[in-house]
This record gives sequence, structure tokens and C-alpha cells, in this order.
Amino acid sequence: MISIKIHKSYRIIVAVCDFDLLGKKFEEEISQGVKQLDLRESFYKNQEISYEKTVELIKSQAKEDATFNIVGKESIKAALEAGIINKAGIGKINGIPYALVLL
Repeated sequence: MISIKIHKSYRIIVAVCDFDLLGKKFEEEISQGVKQLDLRESFYKNQEISYEKTVELIKSQAKEDATFNIVGKESIKAALEAGIINKAGIGKINGIPYALVLL
């Protein structure tokens, strides 16, 4: 399952995260310092939905010019299927894939 939370401010931000990663923190040292993923429930957790519904929601929010913050294998796969990212736009921290999308 995937957790999605839609934040509404001057622009819609869609936070998408594999449900099993919620509340976890990942760090990786790099030459410039430390890269970090802090998957706070307050940012990512609102509703738990299926893979198929995630793809549909990502497609519909992309039409609304949303910004996306996507973390986890299943979530990244859904974003790839929805067509908002490509493999070159995927980063990893401690093996956890993530992508940031500004449409």
C-alpha cells in the first residue's frame, strides 16, 4: 500500500510514500556532507491507497500543476507508470529511491 497526503498552499504538494517506510529516517554520507530522507508521518501520512489508485491520483494531480515528493519502490514505480518521472530523475539514499517533481 501507498500513503498519500495532499498539501494545499499556493501550490499543491503531493507527498507519496510506501506505507512501510512511514516514520523512518535514512541517511547516507556523501563527499559534501550527509543526504537524508526523513519520512515524517505528519508530511506523508493521510490516506492509504492501492497502487492503481496512486497512479490515477498522480495523473490527475499532474494535470493540476502539482509538485510531487515521492519515496519508496512502489511509489516510484507508480510515478513512472503515471509518466511524471523517468529513471534518470530517481535518486537513492541507502537504497531507498526518491524523486522530486516540479511540473
